[in-house]
Amino acid sequence: MASKALFFFALLSFSALAFAENEDQDPGLVMNFYKDSCPQAEEVIREQVKLLYKRHKNTAFSWLRNIFHDCAVQSCDASLLLDSTRRSLSEKEMDRSFGMRNFRYIEDIKEAIERECPGVVSCADILVLSARDAIVSLGGPFIPLKTGRRDGRKSRAEILEEYLPDHNESMTVVLDRFAAMGIDTPGVVALLGAHSVGRTHCVKLVHRLYPEVAPELNPDHIPHMLHKCPDPIPDPKAVQYVRNDRGTPMILDNNYYRNILDNKGLLIVDHQLATDKRTKPYVKKMAKSQAYFFKEFSRAITLLSENNPLTGTQGEIRKQCSVANKLH
Repeated sequence: MASKALFFFALLSFSALAFAENEDQDPGLVMNFYKDSCPQAEEVIREQVKLLYKRHKNTAFSWLRNIFHDCAVQSCDASLLLDSTRRSLSEKEMDRSFGMRNFRYIEDIKEAIERECPGVVSCADILVLSARDAIVSLGGPFIPLKTGRRDGRKSRAEILEEYLPDHNESMTVVLDRFAAMGIDTPGVVALLGAHSVGRTHCVKLVHRLYPEVAPELNPDHIPHMLHKCPDPIPDPKAVQYVRNDRGTPMILDNNYYRNILDNKGLLIVDHQLATDKRTKPYVKKMAKSQAYFFKEFSRAITLLSENNPLTGTQGEIRKQCSVANKLH
């Protein structure tokens, strides 16, 4: 009898120990990660996005671009937001980040969150959730995204070009870079649908206009592009740009796909997307169905947002998004 009692006690002790160990385990990314530690976190971010978008419409384009430029470079850990230091160059200052701006508004959101829950919500989660809510502001779908990311401590500027495809690279390179993150061809086609909104600086497209106009461009679109980009060597600091979509420039929709099928894409990657045999079928399908575009876009954004995050005890929760805590 005593031996049975001893065995039962040992079993209970083992179960309690296993439970405690499970409690300490890293849960990874989960829905509503802050439900206990900062229940109002997602609502604060949502309200800040609405407020800032109302004041500065182009912030939504910046937030949408942030998730790609951060999460595609090895880890979704807000390394993009770090400023340069004496030892490290910021990702924001690299050529692939040309035209990115409005990072101060991420800091505004962080400050609002810190007033509610100091030291709890990561800049990485703020970056992802602000992109999610910006998509809604632009007329796109609401995409449920997991949280629980932690912030990295260093810039990845030195490897950025290994991960971020450029606008004039081959479609094979573009597809391979995304495939490494688990994003398939229809996902890539959908993500590039983000070119439905925002604008492209003349620096990135004058090579298609000068010294000769690229023969594949729609003749009806060329005068507008030349009017907006009159200089063969534009000033990078000048406000010279072309809207990605003249029809619905502030709305995330499938008009982009109709435009590129009509040879009105501004960038080489837009043209390739509409002509490459691997991507063209999906371009045509998304041009016909906004529902299909939104479905694939939501799936791809979800995969992008979950790319190799820091969780548990990895990384840190930055006090300020542009500076690692050890330098704060």
